Amino acid sequence: MPKEPFVSFNIKTLSHMIKHHIDRAICRSTPGDVPPPTGVQGFIIGFIAHHDGHDIFQRDIERELHIRRSTATGILKLMEKNGWIIREPVPYDARLKKIILTPKALNHHHYIMSLLDQTEAKLVRNISNKDLAVFNRVIEQMKKNLEATP
Repeated sequence: MPKEPFVSFNIKTLSHMIKHHIDRAICRSTPGDVPPPTGVQGFIIGFIAHHDGHDIFQRDIERELHIRRSTATGILKLMEKNGWIIREPVPYDARLKKIILTPKALNHHHYIMSLLDQTEAKLVRNISNKDLAVFNRVIEQMKKNLEATP
């Protein structure tokens, strides 16, 4: 009797399929003169967009992504060069520059959120709410199992 595939393999395969689906859509939506934001750049755009109304600084991104200052500097310089962000001094501390999304980045963020909603709808199509609840409980338990394992 054939053994069922590893759960971890199925999760990894599904994760790759979702990533490729989203990446293809992002590449189709971004003008050819500017490369689409990388995954980490997209995460930064989302992070800033979800903290609308709050000043976000490089140190916040370093903390959120658990990256070094030099890494964050390189990513943000490239994002600025490609027109995704601008850095603006704040009046209360001349050393600090808040990071602001450009209209292009905000439009991209709204598109990505719409794309994520569409992808989610496609993923759960023909799956009952009961089955989705079981799936989510199982996934949460798997995450707890991994966190508890040294």
